[in-house]
Amino acid sequence: MINVQIVLFDGFDLLDALAPYEVFGAAAIYSDNAITVELVTAEGPRSVPSGVGGLRIEASGRLSPERGGIILVPGAAGGVEGEGYDSVPAILGRAMNTELTGLMREALEHPDVLVATVCGGSLLLAMGGLLEGRHAVTHRLGMDVFGATGAIPIPARVVDDGDLVSGGGVTSGLDVALYLVDRELGPRIAHEVERLFEYERRGTAWRAEGMAPVVRKPSEGEEQTSESATAEAAKAVALTSCGKSASVFDGEWEAAIATPVGKLEVHFSIATRDGRIQGTATQGGETVELLNPVLAGGNLLWSMRVSKPMRLHLKFEVAVDGDRMIGIAKAGILPASKLTGRRVS
Repeated sequence: MINVQIVLFDGFDLLDALAPYEVFGAAAIYSDNAITVELVTAEGPRSVPSGVGGLRIEASGRLSPERGGIILVPGAAGGVEGEGYDSVPAILGRAMNTELTGLMREALEHPDVLVATVCGGSLLLAMGGLLEGRHAVTHRLGMDVFGATGAIPIPARVVDDGDLVSGGGVTSGLDVALYLVDRELGPRIAHEVERLFEYERRGTAWRAEGMAPVVRKPSEGEEQTSESATAEAAKAVALTSCGKSASVFDGEWEAAIATPVGKLEVHFSIATRDGRIQGTATQGGETVELLNPVLAGGNLLWSMRVSKPMRLHLKFEVAVDGDRMIGIAKAGILPASKLTGRRVS
């Protein structure tokens, strides 16, 4: 028997969770209960408020990776723009900071568990650093930030990465669940469920198999554009030193970044060596290098990777006024987060 656990968390999207619940429930009928489905949480049985008007759904059990089977994580419902308490990034961030991330890490490491995600569910796992190097999909509005977590975004309706199956889009829960029924119980059961729902699964499930598509090479004009961009980047780097041994950005900086899921305290150490700006950032006990720092229009631009409060690749743009640093940090399409800092030496 295949056990299916659908994980609920505060602010979850109703359709992401209940559409698969209905599919698996119908599959149980047609397969003589060869599959069971249950709503669970990381904390145990409780009433869980959804992100759709706060409608509450009862979860009957606690998420248990050791049971094996399928564990499905839905996305969140809320505002897609802004940094408010009810925005999707904030809801996913709160869920990530519960026991759920640890339990899902166990699930992904368990040989008898198949993890499935719907829409923002894959982003929730990626924010916790669980999908690095894995092929997956999320809602189209989150694909940029999804890639910034180290996951490999695939623009498909359903992506099959072995023990990880993900769906992108608000209604993809139907497609993910029907694909899993087909994969685990066979096409005849899946077809009967489709007939019952009068719905046919959408899209081809992407897998890293078969012939790879041929990618068109850039034309001569496009190559020139690329070469021009490279030249401009090199020029920007050259402007960094301007013949000086230091820049206005050199020094030790204490900075704070206001993000939708919490305040990041970061220490930047910046210096100019051999005409190039270099530096490190220390945050949450972790020190990383500033990647490709470039001076452009009087601002310093760089990228770096953080793991707390979530795993992200961030892009920075800052300016300095005396001993004050101001700027922004951005990951994909998430709203830019304000950065403020002061030079301490």
